[in-house]
Amino acid sequence: MFARLLLPRILPSHKLSSCPQGLPASLVRSSAYVGGSWLRSSDSASFPVLDPATGAELLQVDDCGPRECREALKAAAAAFQTWREVPAKERSALLRKWYELMIQNKEDLAKIITAENGKPMKEAVGEIVYAANFLEWFSEEARRIYGDVLSVPMKDRRALVLKQPVGVVTIITPWNFPSAMITRKVGAALAAGCTVIVKPAEDTPLSALALAELAHQAGIPAGVYNVVPCSREKAPAVGKALCTDPLVAKISFTGSTATGKILLRYAADSVKRVSMELGGHAPFIVFDSANVDQAVAGALASKFRNSGQTCVCTNKFLVQEGIHDIFVQKLSELIKKELHVGNGFEEGVTQGPLINEKAVQKVEQHVGDAVSQGARIETGGKRHDLGKNFYEPTLLSNVTTNMLCIQEETFGPLAPVIKFNTEEEAVAIANSANVGLAGYFYSQDPAQIWRVAERLEVGMVGVNEGLISAVECPFGGVKQSGLGREGSKYGIDEYLDIKYVCFGGL
Repeated sequence: MFARLLLPRILPSHKLSSCPQGLPASLVRSSAYVGGSWLRSSDSASFPVLDPATGAELLQVDDCGPRECREALKAAAAAFQTWREVPAKERSALLRKWYELMIQNKEDLAKIITAENGKPMKEAVGEIVYAANFLEWFSEEARRIYGDVLSVPMKDRRALVLKQPVGVVTIITPWNFPSAMITRKVGAALAAGCTVIVKPAEDTPLSALALAELAHQAGIPAGVYNVVPCSREKAPAVGKALCTDPLVAKISFTGSTATGKILLRYAADSVKRVSMELGGHAPFIVFDSANVDQAVAGALASKFRNSGQTCVCTNKFLVQEGIHDIFVQKLSELIKKELHVGNGFEEGVTQGPLINEKAVQKVEQHVGDAVSQGARIETGGKRHDLGKNFYEPTLLSNVTTNMLCIQEETFGPLAPVIKFNTEEEAVAIANSANVGLAGYFYSQDPAQIWRVAERLEVGMVGVNEGLISAVECPFGGVKQSGLGREGSKYGIDEYLDIKYVCFGGL
């Protein structure tokens, strides 16, 4: 049904002549995936992908620019004309096949994540299963795109509501979840009948290209899923090309609020649809009524997953004065007992490196600023003996709201604790940020649970729970944390237009 598009610079073979030791040669790719084929950059430029644990170069990946973007856009636009007409059951079957291939290859896909991102293998495998589940979920949702028949007062008319795919979608994803942030968007887009161009983060393009190889094997038609990797230097030009082209109907972005605002300006000129999952600043409140042991376990899980490099990680802990000291003591003990820093490929490691030197420097800046203003280091507080991009899991007490670690999102393994007196005080501090993605609190008071859950200015709330992400549940925030929702039954609506049809003369 779908002819492979003929494009210049197509590789005669999409397999690498050599592959980094320990990584799966069957899945590691170094070129753009456009129109169902592997495509070299027009100027033969490339950029290095580095192992954050060692600093060693893993691979040189083709450094694409606006020209490759245009070719990807043309491929996606051409494919959309046919893909939109494919019955939902067939789209569902293709997504299901892609899901099955991800599960079959989960260990190899996890190795790629650990190599380019640094997260421990156990976490990486967990991400692959989570990522694959989005394809499974949306393969099922593809068959549940329903319209409506509306009752109207005119006897000779009928009113219909149709849901139709928006068109070509630009998808820009971050490095912290290099597979899951792709499938959460792509699964919904493809299920709806859209086609996509993915611009992965420059730190982690190998995961996106591995997914392209599996999409190819699954039979996802040419031009439906395209990947255009590029370096940090070319990212502004590539982002502009992918977000301003008239062929693009929608932009879906996960990343910083600052970058999201730039993309929103791009979208405004041609009034493109947007989904924005932007910065977080998650509060974690522990009230006197809480089960302290449960709260400490939840705090560890919420804060230190992926070494604190997730948008829903807790950024500030607010602990009521009655249990403050015991909470700090128990959390300090649990950090020392449960968290083990090292290369993600090593057995027993729970904390890998941060993504790069800049990330480490930000943690150092936040710790230094807090200590200079009177914060106390309970554990950690410096670079790990392993050096490079490793930083010790750190707990600070005696923290105040004017410190940088409370004013800014750290995105690292730093847990600052503020002591508070009243519920009103805690909620006010929690809501003081201009973003609102996730929030957490622990309480055994039913009335308080209702009050605080409703008053927290966030898009997602964890009550007596530190890990809240699930494919079945809507993911997204309020205020400057973004627009739209991903995952769940609501996620597919982000890729559908509603059309009203008035059928008269009856």
